[in-house]
Amino acid sequence: MFHIGLLMMAGPAGHSDSGSGSALQAVFEQLRSAHTLSLTLTSRLCLAVIALDRYLSVQHPAAESYSYDLTVTDGRWRIKCQLADSLSRWVRTGSLRCGAGVLVAQLSMVHDETRLSHSYVRIDNIHSVVELPERLLSIKDVETIPEWCQDHVTRSDGPLLLSRKYYLPLWINDDPFGRVWLPYSPPPDVVIDVSRITLLADLEAFFHSSRRPLPLLVRILHRSRIRYYGKPGQNIEFPFQVYCEVADQSGVMSMVVWNDLCPEWFNRLTVGSVLYLQHYSLKHSYQNRSRPHIRTLSLMTFHSIEISLNPRSPVSVVTVIPPKSVQPQWCLPDVPYNFATRSEVDSMNKNQACDIIGLVTYVGRVERIRSKEKTGPEKFWAYRWVHAVDGTTDSPFILEIFSSSQPDIFNNICPMTYLVCTQMRVCQTGCSVYLTSSTETQLFITGCHKKQPYVSEPKVKTFIQWTKTLKDSVMLRRTAVGGHYCYPPAPPTFTPSSNNNMTNEPITAVADLKGELESLQYREHRRVAVQGYIAAMQYHTWPPQPETPHSELQQEVVSVQGVSDTGAAIPPSTMEEMTLTQREMDSTSPDSDVTVSPKRRRVQTGSKGVHRQYFTRSKKQSNRQVGLTSHDEEEEEQQDEELESEESEVEDEHTSVRQSAVGKEIDQTSQVPDVQQAASSALWESRVWPLVKRQLTDHFCCGKLNQESIPEKFNFDDKEVLLHHLNLSPAKWTPDLTSQTHTHTPVACTGYFTLTILGLNQTAAVDVLFVPVVSPDDPRAAGVPHTQHDNSLLSCISTGRLCVQPDGSCPAPGSLMSSAPQLESERVVCIVDLCLLRERRVEMICSKLYRTADICQPDGTQ
Repeated sequence: MFHIGLLMMAGPAGHSDSGSGSALQAVFEQLRSAHTLSLTLTSRLCLAVIALDRYLSVQHPAAESYSYDLTVTDGRWRIKCQLADSLSRWVRTGSLRCGAGVLVAQLSMVHDETRLSHSYVRIDNIHSVVELPERLLSIKDVETIPEWCQDHVTRSDGPLLLSRKYYLPLWINDDPFGRVWLPYSPPPDVVIDVSRITLLADLEAFFHSSRRPLPLLVRILHRSRIRYYGKPGQNIEFPFQVYCEVADQSGVMSMVVWNDLCPEWFNRLTVGSVLYLQHYSLKHSYQNRSRPHIRTLSLMTFHSIEISLNPRSPVSVVTVIPPKSVQPQWCLPDVPYNFATRSEVDSMNKNQACDIIGLVTYVGRVERIRSKEKTGPEKFWAYRWVHAVDGTTDSPFILEIFSSSQPDIFNNICPMTYLVCTQMRVCQTGCSVYLTSSTETQLFITGCHKKQPYVSEPKVKTFIQWTKTLKDSVMLRRTAVGGHYCYPPAPPTFTPSSNNNMTNEPITAVADLKGELESLQYREHRRVAVQGYIAAMQYHTWPPQPETPHSELQQEVVSVQGVSDTGAAIPPSTMEEMTLTQREMDSTSPDSDVTVSPKRRRVQTGSKGVHRQYFTRSKKQSNRQVGLTSHDEEEEEQQDEELESEESEVEDEHTSVRQSAVGKEIDQTSQVPDVQQAASSALWESRVWPLVKRQLTDHFCCGKLNQESIPEKFNFDDKEVLLHHLNLSPAKWTPDLTSQTHTHTPVACTGYFTLTILGLNQTAAVDVLFVPVVSPDDPRAAGVPHTQHDNSLLSCISTGRLCVQPDGSCPAPGSLMSSAPQLESERVVCIVDLCLLRERRVEMICSKLYRTADICQPDGTQ
């Protein structure tokens, strides 16, 4: 029997009895009196999730790659628990998140038999995820809630599983996270002996001899993002690696920081820092990696060997020299830059590196893509799309920015800030040109520019002068955030991918979309291609109009047998009709279910586990809803202050700008072509659709358009809330932030279409959404050729946009739908962007439709 004496109240002094009335205390009393270490609760325990922490699993590589600790509270106490591995999908799909309520159905006590007095609570079963009740919504600061400690040891800063010393970021592996990563601090004054140092050019001689190399004095020119190479079963405590390119007067060489030294030094090894290195080792250089482009330095680059800084054997000694102590006689090269303007990018070569500075006008949401590495645990890369202008052309920089191990900067990129990106690579696809970040890219935004080496660059100075001519209210009206965004546009013809052609995605059978949807994780973006026939199309106005009871047509939902979290199959449960509301959230399944009907249904589950649902319209498809659905010190200081002051003026003036911008937004909205004057919705079906829809085996339906799929206007008052929604779900709950709301002001969206694609074998179908571009204010219009077409439905979906008519308006929905018969028997390939937004909200958007004439065989024939 477990004895409750292993648990201690760690509350404020004199408040040892303050657990009275605590639901957590009551549960532990039950656990104490239980004959086993496991307790199944007859009454669900509702707790608020205030922290989620991820770490590498210690299990066999075939098991789950990562494990999770979650910190929960009942409002009186908080406790850190381990989440059973069988429940990890709740986290991976975004169902179990910070700030949500969780109904705990089963928990147990786990003892570490290899250590003295170490035990922890594990949550073994979750009934559902719910909205927080009022008593938990009143929490304002989770840090003021006392912690319930276990086994006399507080593990607030590390995993409950003591064999792991650190947590990983919740969603990716390449960011510094947790207290083990020491923050940046200005280097202290030091005294070094530079009389006995060696040059990089002389290291080759040391490498081929048994002599220990002399100290080095170098400057960091580039720094890579963090690489995590941990694997289950690995005995390395901190499996991290960081590459730096360092230089002295003789040349440039790579330096690798290994393992324990990464958390200690990463934040202090900034670009431009001068290092005094002792007790380093030399190794053959690893050739199969990316390297920064250093073309503006007339120095030799040494590729055969590299410098290794190790935490042991030998213990490397690193000293950062304060900038004021750096002597000119050391002849260290300056950090090289290659700034390019937007007007110059179009003429640059593919994969050429450049640095840019611009004023941000659009910021997309953070999404994730799965790494293609075949070894080790699964990995994701986080990225976002950003537009920035520099005044040299009307077109913006289109930037694909991946996480650069600078989370405080990456997560705070917002419109109206000055953005500097280094070591960007030019990408060219057809007529489209954009820049993507590299392993060595560094980001800088407002508040970060002071004393950076680039402030004296001529093109940076020119940019600052241009910004002085801008009117903030005008630029603010051009800003937007969020929404579905994917670039570059698909090529004009479709050829299935092969070993020699990776232009397009491989074709996925419609019926196989089930596996694609099941495997999606939170904010994971995936693009698939399906082929078939357009069986039906329906137009919906946006924003949707309020529904009336008469417009809510019920549709039958068929459930497929699910699997419980314990791995046992569970039978289909009774279907219960429900409407998903803000206060009553159906989270009985963490999986990526695709909803279909305006009236949603759920599978009732008990403590057996999670029930996965699939929805189909094969019984009552006809009941479609028709509703709406360099210089001296003084000059450098002056340049720094000028750059920062120019940026701060933008935000200082936002109050006055906001008043005028609101009125102008209204005027601008009224100028968007009005396509709502015709019928609010219209429906077309092919001749074959009524004959086959009742016999379908699978029909994957995406439901209505999510608000998150539409870009919205940016304003400074809602900056924090907007960034919170654009970024990935946080690992810590901030009640004040999550409780705030804002008004969603869409950018130039007046309606959308639902396309039903019927597979060639007529056994499966999929509904996807098409949101046409109707205005140049739409971020998706940037960098896309504006070709004219006849405004037929097929032309609109193929190009992704509506064309403006001679009178300045766009075609009405009725006019568009009148060309729908052209779709009859037209074999198409549809490019679909999938993204699991959260819980059961799967975004399925058609980004390109290829007609029969645009589809080529792998040999080039049509």
